[in-house]
This record gives sequence, structure tokens and C-alpha cells, in this order.
Amino acid sequence: MGKVYLVGAGPGDPDLITVKGVKIIGQSDVILYDRLVNKQLLDYAPEQTTRIYCGKRPDHHALKQEEINRLLCHYARRGKIVTRLKGGDPFIFGRGGEEALALGKYQIPFEIVPGITSGSAAPAYAGIPLTHRQISSSVAFVSGVTRKEEDSEAYWEHLAKGPDTLCIYMGLKNLPEICKYLIRYGRDAMTPIAAIYYGTMQVQQTVTGTLQTIATKAKQIKNPAMIIVGDVVRLREQIQWFEEMAYEAESPSAVSS
Repeated sequence: MGKVYLVGAGPGDPDLITVKGVKIIGQSDVILYDRLVNKQLLDYAPEQTTRIYCGKRPDHHALKQEEINRLLCHYARRGKIVTRLKGGDPFIFGRGGEEALALGKYQIPFEIVPGITSGSAAPAYAGIPLTHRQISSSVAFVSGVTRKEEDSEAYWEHLAKGPDTLCIYMGLKNLPEICKYLIRYGRDAMTPIAAIYYGTMQVQQTVTGTLQTIATKAKQIKNPAMIIVGDVVRLREQIQWFEEMAYEAESPSAVSS
């Protein structure tokens, strides 16, 4: 019997994977990797390692979740070291819990290797602290989609009255609706909000506004994107660092100096 490792690859920048994650990739016989995993991480694997793409987009899944679960069990039963390489953290909107349950059901040995989730990394690279002693003492990682459309209103009503800071995954498509519900159920329309495209990558782009204006201001932002709601977004004006640094690194003057 082999073993399965559910490894968080981090938010995109390949340097943000854990040391343990790199070590496990380096001893893997099989790697099943997701769409948002930086492909540079696959270079840590031996040349003979089998690489299987399992990427999911909203309109297309390379492999269904049931097939991914089956492959994890299949290769482990053949005595292989299997790495399930997942963007961000396996247990934060990564379906790692589903995969761990499937492995446990069939008594397949497995281990969880946490990763840095985009919900914390993207705002950090955008200069937005999720908590601050004078501004925010609570934060929630939430999904921008609900399992049933009819549950959306109750879902956002609960969150509008909840934590100081909201980190919304998969929320770009429903951004106008999300803002509408948050305002309806108690958030001030002038609450700051940021949309961060491809956080931690050189192409990162951040747009800020308010619940009232962001749907219009962020029209050019595409997926993958993180949405941050809360007064902490105002701090970006003082502590943004990464996008300016990336721009300077790419500018001709920076290269020639």
C-alpha cells in the first residue's frame, strides 16, 4: 500500500509553498494537480513522475471529483506515493475534506500538508491586513456562491451582520448581487472593498471602491480574484507594496539602471 499526500501549493507564487510540500513533491510517483497550481512546482518532481491534470473551471472540469477520488485510491493501492497538489490550502475551499473522507473510507493512508490560502496571501500582497487592533478583530473566509440560489439572501444576511472583514472566494461573478445583499442587511454602502486579480503573481492587479461602486469599478478584473470587504481595505493606501515593486522590476528604467 502506498500513501496519498494532500498538499497545499500556495496562492500562486511558487516560492510560497512550504518546505514540506516541496519535499513531498520530490518523492512522488504520481501528482494530480489543479488549474491554479503554479506549473513551476512540478519541476521539483522526478522526471519519471506521472503528472495528471485535474483542473476545474466554472464551465469545465478536466476530471470529475469522483474520478479524482478514484485515481487517488487506485495509485495508492498500487504502492505509489501520490501527491494531490491543490492551489492554496487543501481544506479551505479546496475539496480536500471530500478527498480525505474518500481515502479514509477505503483505508488508504494519507497526510494533510497545509498551504497558504489566497484569502490571506492576496490581501497581504495588496497591502491589506485582514485584522488590525483598531479596525478589525474578526475575519471570515467565505464562498461567493451558495449551493442553492434560493439560500443566497439568508446567507449574505448572516454575513452582513457578522465578522468585521470578509474574504470572499469565487465571488467575482456574483459581485453586484453580493454588494446588494450586504447593503440591504446592514453594511454601510460606503464600506471599502477590494478586488484582487491573481494575488501574489507578477500580473496582480487590485481595484478598490465601496460596496456601492465596486461592481462598476472592477469590471476589468477577471478570475481568479479575491474579494475583501471591510474597513481594513483603507489601509492599502499606506502600505501597498507588491504591485509597485513588480511594476518597477518590469519597467525599462529599472532594468537599465
